[in-house]
Amino acid sequence: MMPTGPYGTWPSPIDARLAAAHDGSPEYLGTVGDEVWWTAPRPAEGGRRALVRRTADGAEVSVLPAPWNVRSRVVEYGGQPWAGTARDGGAGPLVVFCHFPDQRLYAYEPDGGAPPRPLTPVSGTGGGLRWADPVLHPDGTEVWCVLEEYTGEGPGDVRRVIAAVPLDGSAADDRTAIRELTDDRHRFVTGPRLSPDGRTAAWIAWDHPLMPWDGTLAMTGEVVDGGPFASVTPVAGAVDESVCQVDWAPDGSLLYASDRGGWWELYRWSPGTPSATALCAGREEEFGGPLWKVGLRWFRPLDSGLVAVIHGRGTTALGILDPETGELVDAVGPWTEWAPTLAVHGSRVLGVAAGPRSGYEVVELDTCTGRARVVGAAHTDPVDPAYYPEPRQRTFTGPGGREVHAHVHPPHNPDTTAPDGELPPYVVWAHGGPTGRAPLALDLEIAYFTSRGIGVAEVDYGGSTGYGRAYRERLREQWGVVDVEDCAAVAEALAAEGTADPARLAIRGGSAGGWTAAASLARTDVYACAAISYPVLDLVRWGTAGETHDFESHYLESLVGPLAEVPGRYEERSPLHHVDRIDAPFLLLQGLDDLICPPAQSERFLARMAGRGVPHAYIAFEGEEHGFRRAETLVRALEAELALYAWTFGIDRPDVPPLEMGK
Repeated sequence: MMPTGPYGTWPSPIDARLAAAHDGSPEYLGTVGDEVWWTAPRPAEGGRRALVRRTADGAEVSVLPAPWNVRSRVVEYGGQPWAGTARDGGAGPLVVFCHFPDQRLYAYEPDGGAPPRPLTPVSGTGGGLRWADPVLHPDGTEVWCVLEEYTGEGPGDVRRVIAAVPLDGSAADDRTAIRELTDDRHRFVTGPRLSPDGRTAAWIAWDHPLMPWDGTLAMTGEVVDGGPFASVTPVAGAVDESVCQVDWAPDGSLLYASDRGGWWELYRWSPGTPSATALCAGREEEFGGPLWKVGLRWFRPLDSGLVAVIHGRGTTALGILDPETGELVDAVGPWTEWAPTLAVHGSRVLGVAAGPRSGYEVVELDTCTGRARVVGAAHTDPVDPAYYPEPRQRTFTGPGGREVHAHVHPPHNPDTTAPDGELPPYVVWAHGGPTGRAPLALDLEIAYFTSRGIGVAEVDYGGSTGYGRAYRERLREQWGVVDVEDCAAVAEALAAEGTADPARLAIRGGSAGGWTAAASLARTDVYACAAISYPVLDLVRWGTAGETHDFESHYLESLVGPLAEVPGRYEERSPLHHVDRIDAPFLLLQGLDDLICPPAQSERFLARMAGRGVPHAYIAFEGEEHGFRRAETLVRALEAELALYAWTFGIDRPDVPPLEMGK
């Protein structure tokens, strides 16, 4: 007989330290000669990002020791932080990277023995000088990349251009030695992509109040020796058309992903021609995504003329597209989520992928044989996979009959079952963004709860990506309404069908998901408690008082509406202004170095909640920014969340520290 125990009390080998140790995934994949390189998370090393190379013998070696941290701060979310090349004559590889603490570019020869040498100066103005999406110029004298330069102390005192940095180190202490290749007519730019003949550069640009998934421009410019790009002109994009990536095909045509037809699709434009051709139209799938970080890649041209593409609806696959015939063949394997990072080397395509039973790993597809295999950061089961969640993709009905997509993870433990007649508690997870989605991939944080008998429902509420532009725009001027309604619809449907205990429903989220969680407490009575991390809580101050960074400083114009036209809506939607409606317990987690959702938001909210008699706990973390990275923080946050559910739902969990619930 299998042992029985109330939901939430089940013993599990997946503890918070195990989940924290597996937090994060490989990012920013590239090739250096025949080697594959990527950045990797190191939660136990203060949350730094390491640069890893896979050598010819299959060994994975950290290129730089701690405390080197290969991570950019451009637009605060960062972007491609490194570029590398294999040099002739046995000189070994050269890598240029951005070091997170000072944001300088450094050049490093890992086989040479000398330490990294700085290429760019430090600026004492505001946020200083920052760099992302570097491209090593073929002549070997410069690296071209995005320069983000602060001109004052405020978060909006900033300009962004494409710049050329000399590799000889002459700009290490001399800002004037950096050549600017574009002017700052556009607020945001991506790094340049050089045409095969080296005569034309292409990049993406956009301006406030647009976000890159609203409208961008694909730009081209003529490369001029010693000067800025000439004949700069847009070739695609508009205020209502999002181009999320550009790259050159071997034949000199420009490939780009645009959502002009309602889905991000791949187009080909040949210079001198009046229009572009859709390469894979009519599939109602996404061949692109939201450009939250500078330098993301959903497609890569191969020398053969074929194109590697990441595509899908809700989930993603890696496919090889023949642009001449439109034929698309997908890689075979267990992966249901491909991160927006691709590299090609000859006939090989390399990506980062995960599935419901495996975390993110580096995968190689041989386009000649069709074989796909793991070549780096291989997933290994830290526990018996029988304890992993068993997710179900479901579509629910929201208000007005609209579809709401979700991944439902029922409680699952091979060793324990619940008593007959008991319904499990469920936690609704609201993803961040809000322009994002929940990946269908193994997450040990989810397993931490499901293996203890607490279900999880990840909701891709209206506004999520992966389902076309119309689904994404359901949230236009409806943030705090549609997201709240869709999450509640899923929770209530699970309760109505007998899957979840209606008295033991919770909601959790971070960043924009933290907003949805807090707004849900203020606008509904569906949830018994909420776990809220680094949230937006006060639209009035977040959108008007410089309480966020430049990238998202105008985001509310599309999410809520122009402040000048609908000022009352900013206060009416904000949880901070409706604490009188909140009577459910909550946990609030905050990084004290967060520049995107600063501690001031949480502190004002807590001040208004004080004395109202609503049980709550607040935990602030020194040294943490927007999104927690340090192992000790991840452990504390996860255990505190479980303690909240145990306290609220009456679950006996003596294995986690109890919360000190104030009122």
